[in-house]
Amino acid sequence: MTDSDTPLIPSPAPAGEWADPWTRPELFRGVTLRRILAYIVDAGIVLCISGMLWVIMLLLGVLTFGLLFPLLPLVLALIPLIYHAALVGGAGSATWGMRLFGLQVVSVAAARNGFDGRPSMTQAIIQIVSFYGSVVMTGSLILVVALFNARRRTLHDWLSGTVVVNIPGNPTT
Repeated sequence: MTDSDTPLIPSPAPAGEWADPWTRPELFRGVTLRRILAYIVDAGIVLCISGMLWVIMLLLGVLTFGLLFPLLPLVLALIPLIYHAALVGGAGSATWGMRLFGLQVVSVAAARNGFDGRPSMTQAIIQIVSFYGSVVMTGSLILVVALFNARRRTLHDWLSGTVVVNIPGNPTT
């Protein structure tokens, strides 16, 4: 069995058992601060990718006498969506920032849907679209929701049916 075949959740127990912060506090200890730090790392990565693509699109725009300039905002807007959805919905179930800080995104219906904990691509897309939508509409105040529940779930976690947990057995937990 390889690392990519290893289930994210230690046992195939229903979500109510493995995701209970009172019986499994090690899954939720320190998640909020490390999510913030992971987002800062991810924002830096997305900014670097955006900068590189901006230069490429700028050069292509000049070479096409401005015909590709209208695509620049669309390309730049899709970068965070593609970055987060591909990594969260992929085999690692976490962005590079989350992996750095020992976090992963898990589907709350993992055992019932047979996902082995891994969120579906649909859940990943819903999570990132609702994250940016809610943050823009509330000026980031919506993220305070995580401070008022034991699982430290934010609105976009609830809407996508996911929860962010510590990677079991990770030394950073």
